[in-house]
Amino acid sequence: MTLAALALVLGSAVLHAGWNALIADARDTHATTAVALLAGAAVFAVPAALTWRVEAEAWPYIAASVGFELAYFALLAAVYARAGISFAYPIARGSAPVLVLAVSTLVLGATVSLAAAAGVLVVTAGVLLVRGVGREAGDPRALALALAVGACIAGYTLVDDRGVEHANALSYFEVVLVACALPYAAAVALAGGGQAFRRAADARAVAAGAGMVAAYLLVLEALERAEAAPVAALRETSIVIAAAGAALAGRERVPPARLAGAALVVAGVAALALGG
Repeated sequence: MTLAALALVLGSAVLHAGWNALIADARDTHATTAVALLAGAAVFAVPAALTWRVEAEAWPYIAASVGFELAYFALLAAVYARAGISFAYPIARGSAPVLVLAVSTLVLGATVSLAAAAGVLVVTAGVLLVRGVGREAGDPRALALALAVGACIAGYTLVDDRGVEHANALSYFEVVLVACALPYAAAVALAGGGQAFRRAADARAVAAGAGMVAAYLLVLEALERAEAAPVAALRETSIVIAAAGAALAGRERVPPARLAGAALVVAGVAALALGG
C-alpha cells in the first residue's frame, strides 16, 4: 500500500469515528441523524450529478439498500441514546464483517480460510471485552441494538456489493442517501412537532453529514490506489480511534478492558479482510 493510500484510509477512519462521535454526543440523536443525512445528501448532490450512471438493474438493489440503511440509521441513533460510542461503535462495526462472512459462507457458498476463521474468534473475544462482564457489563438492550446495527451494515454491504456493478458508486450512494434522508427527516419532524428537528439543525449535525460524505469519498480514492482487502482492514482502525477518542476527551468512562477489546476487534477484522 502506498503512503497516499495509507493516508486516505486513515483519514477516512478518523472521519468515520468523528461523525459517529458527533451523533453519539448529541442531545437528540434521532434529530441530529436526520439533519446529518440531509446535509450529506446535499454535499453529495453535485459530484453524483457530474458522474451520474444508474442502470435499470441497479434499482432492486437500491430499494433493498434503502431498507437496510434506514434501519441502520434509526438503530444507530437509538443505541447512541442508550450507550456511549466506546461501547456501541466497536460492537456494531466489529460484528458486521463476521455476519458478512457467515452469510457469504452459509448462503452464497464462499469458502473460509484459516485466517478468516481465526478472525471470527478474535472479533468475538473483542466484543465480549467491550461488552464487559459482571458490574462492567453493558446494557443488554444497547448490546442488542448494536448487534442489530452490525446486521444492517452486513445487509447493505452484501446488497451494495452487487448493486454498484450496475451504477457509478457516487450516483448509487446519492440515491440511497436521499431515499433515506427524506422519510427519516419527515418522521423525526412529525414525532417532534418540528421543534426537535429545528433545534438539531446546527453545526454539529452539518459536520456529521459532511463527515459521512468525506469518509466515503476518501475510501473510494484509496481503493483507486490499493487492493480492497488491506483498505477494508485498515479502515477498521476507526474502532480504536472512536474508543480512544472518547476516553481522551473525557466524554465517558472507558475501562481499559474495553479499549483492549476494541483493539482485538480491529485485529480480528483485519484477519477477516486479509484472509478472505
